[in-house]
Amino acid sequence: MSTQDLDPSPVGPVDVEQAEAALVERYPRLVRIAYLVLPPSMGRNRRVLTAHALVQRALPRRRTGGPPVPEPRRPEDAVDPGYAYVRTEVLRQALVACLPLRRLALPRRAQLPPLLPQVWGLRLFPRAGGAEELALDQLLSDLSGPARAAYVLRGLERQGDPEVLRVLAAAGAPDPRAALAELTARERAEASAGASGAADGPRRSGAALLESAEFDPCVLQARPGDLLRRRQHGRAALVGVAALLVCGALLGLPGDGWGRDGAAAPSYARNPAAEAALDPAKVRRVNPAVWPGATRRDFSVWPARGGLAGDAKLLRRALAVWARPGGAVESSATPGTPVGPPMGPPQLLFAGLVDGARVVLLHDGLRIVRYAEPVDGTAGAALDFARTDAAEGPEAAAVVVSRAAGNVRYLTAPWVTAASVRDLLMPRKAAWPLGRDADGVTDAMPSPALAKECARWNALEVRGGERDLLLSDLGELTPARLLWGSPAAPAEATDPAAREVWGRTACQLSTVLGQGVRSVRAWRFARQSLPEGAGRAAWVCTRAETWRGTGARVLVQFLSPDPRAGAAQAARSETAPACGPREPRVVAGALWQAPGGGWYVLAAGGPDVASLEVTGGVTARAEGGVLAARAEPGARAELSALLEDGRRMPALK
Repeated sequence: MSTQDLDPSPVGPVDVEQAEAALVERYPRLVRIAYLVLPPSMGRNRRVLTAHALVQRALPRRRTGGPPVPEPRRPEDAVDPGYAYVRTEVLRQALVACLPLRRLALPRRAQLPPLLPQVWGLRLFPRAGGAEELALDQLLSDLSGPARAAYVLRGLERQGDPEVLRVLAAAGAPDPRAALAELTARERAEASAGASGAADGPRRSGAALLESAEFDPCVLQARPGDLLRRRQHGRAALVGVAALLVCGALLGLPGDGWGRDGAAAPSYARNPAAEAALDPAKVRRVNPAVWPGATRRDFSVWPARGGLAGDAKLLRRALAVWARPGGAVESSATPGTPVGPPMGPPQLLFAGLVDGARVVLLHDGLRIVRYAEPVDGTAGAALDFARTDAAEGPEAAAVVVSRAAGNVRYLTAPWVTAASVRDLLMPRKAAWPLGRDADGVTDAMPSPALAKECARWNALEVRGGERDLLLSDLGELTPARLLWGSPAAPAEATDPAAREVWGRTACQLSTVLGQGVRSVRAWRFARQSLPEGAGRAAWVCTRAETWRGTGARVLVQFLSPDPRAGAAQAARSETAPACGPREPRVVAGALWQAPGGGWYVLAAGGPDVASLEVTGGVTARAEGGVLAARAEPGARAELSALLEDGRRMPALK
C-alpha cells in the first residue's frame, strides 16, 4: 500500500448548509460514533454529554476548502461529502478527547468537560444490554482511541481497510496502520476465544452489537445523582455567594475600595454624615482675606495653605485614615484627646511636602489632626491627634508640621510676622532669626523634646501683633505657651527676669513631655536670705496646665544663690490646686546644707502667708513667708502655714 492511499478521499468543497443538513439528518449515527470512540473510562454520563457536544461542534464556520473538481470516488467512499466531512471532524475531536491530560501542557477543548449540553440533577446513560454488549464494551475499553475508531469505521460504517486508513489519517490519528494492526490482532484473539466457546450458542456480529441500544446515546435513561453530595455542595455554594456579596458591599463603601484610601482599614458601615465628613470636596477652606477682620484669632480663621491643598486624592487618604486607621498606621494622641472620626467636614489648614513627606493638617473645632505619608507610597503613614478646644491668640500661633532627624518645623499662624529661636538655658543670649516660607512653614530647628540630654532648650519666639510669645515643643502637635508671674496676672515669659528664671528651670519641662500641656507658668513666689551669709535664694512654683483641664502638674523648685546651678526640686504634685487659679497660694520646704557644712530646714510661702511652723524632727516657727531652722542631716519635719485669713495650709510635698 502506498502513502497516497492514506490521503483522505477527495470530496471537494463543503458548504456550511451542506454540512448542517448531513449533521441533522445523520445526528443519531454521528453521536453513536463519537460515543463508541470515546474512552469508556469517562463514565457513561459524561460520554453521552461529550458525544453530543463533539457532534454539535463539528459544524464548520464557513465553506471548507478542497479540490474544485473531485477525483473519481472509490466504491467504499462515503456517498455524501457533507457527511464525510462532519464524520471526520467528530472522529478528530473524539481522538483528542482520548488523549491523557499532561501536567505541563494546556488541555485542549475536547479534553475538558463540555459546556453544552448540560444536565443538572440527573445522570443519563443508554439502556443496558446483555452479556454480548458487555463483552463488546470490555473489548472497546482494551483498545486505544485510534483502534476503537478503526473498529467503528469497519463495523458500523462498513468501510474497507484502505478507506479506514484514509479516514483515520484525515482525523489526525498519529499512526493509522498501527491502529488497524492493533484492531486486527485483537479480533483474531477474540475469534480464537469464540471458536473454543461455540457450543454456548450463536453470537451476534460486531456490526449488530454496535447498532444495539447499549451504544445508542440518543435513547437514554435518567437517574438522580448523589443527593447527599449535592446538598453539601449547595450549602458550600450559598456560603461562597454570601461571602462574595459581603466583599462586594465592602468594596462599594465610601472611598471606592481599599486601594484609593491608602493605608486606611476597610470601612464597615454607610452613614450620610460620615460620608460627608470623608468627602475631600466638602473639606472647609478659609479664604486668606478672612482673618484680618475676624473678631477671634484662632484656628477657625487659618487659611488653607500648602502646595498640595488641591490634591483631592491625598485629602481622601488623610480623611479615610483619620476615620479608620489601618494596622500599619503609626497613631498617637495626647492624653484626653478623642481619636474618632470627625463629626462633619473638617477644616483644612495645610497640605504640602515637608521633609520628604506629604503632610496634611486638619482641624475639626476640637482637635488638630496631622496625617503624614512618604512621598513614594502610603506604607509607614502616621496619624497624630492633639486637643485644641478653645485655643485662641497665643495658643493658636503655631502647629508642629514635621519632626525629622531631631529637628522640628512649625506652621505659624497667618498673623505671625516674625519667628526666631531662643535658647532658654542661655537667657542673656539674643534670639536668632528663624526663616519661613511663603506658606508660613519655618526652617528646621533642634527640638528639646527629641534631645537625649538637656544641653540646650530651644524655644520658638514669635511676634504676633504687638507682643512676643515664647513657645516650647513638648513632643505634641501644639507647642506649650511659656508664661511668667502669679496666677492672678500671668504674662508672656519674654522679659529679662522671666528669662533668668526659665534659664534655671527649663530642664524640668522634660517631666511633662507628651502630657497634653497647654501652657506652663513659672512664678517666683518668695525670696529668702540664707543662713551663714550664704546669699539670697529664690523659690519658684512651676505649673503646667493641660488642654483637658485635669492632670495639671505642679513643681516647687529652690534656686540657690549660684546663677550657674540648676533648680532643685522641693515638691511635686499632679492633683494639687496650689499655684493655680483656684488656689494661688503655695507652701513648700526643703532640707539644705550651707557651704559651711551646717544643715537647715528651709521653707517658704506665698504673699498671703502669715507664719510658718515645722514640727516633728525639727521644731521651729517663724513670722512671715520664710523660715530657716537648724536641723540634723536626714531630719524629717512636718511643715504648715497659717494664712492671713486664719486658715491652716499644709505644705506641698
